[in-house]
Amino acid sequence: MSNAEVMDIMRVALMVAIKLCAPVLLLSMLVGVLISILQAATQIHEQTITFVPKLLVIALTCLFIGSWMLTTLQDFTRELFVLMQG
Repeated sequence: MSNAEVMDIMRVALMVAIKLCAPVLLLSMLVGVLISILQAATQIHEQTITFVPKLLVIALTCLFIGSWMLTTLQDFTRELFVLMQG
């Protein structure tokens, strides 16, 4: 296996990782910003208030798009096994 092939596999792996993490991270960040705005408006500065909504959003996101995430990871794994055979 040449260096170019290894670099291509690493590039694809990084893109798969970004594709899988992006929805969860972006929604978590959005909820955090919204709660921070609410805290600033109400002047309630409690650190634990952001934890539960973020946890719920992450759990719901994984529940709704978990099958897509698993399918994406399975496709990438199959491609790796095909490359290992050839």
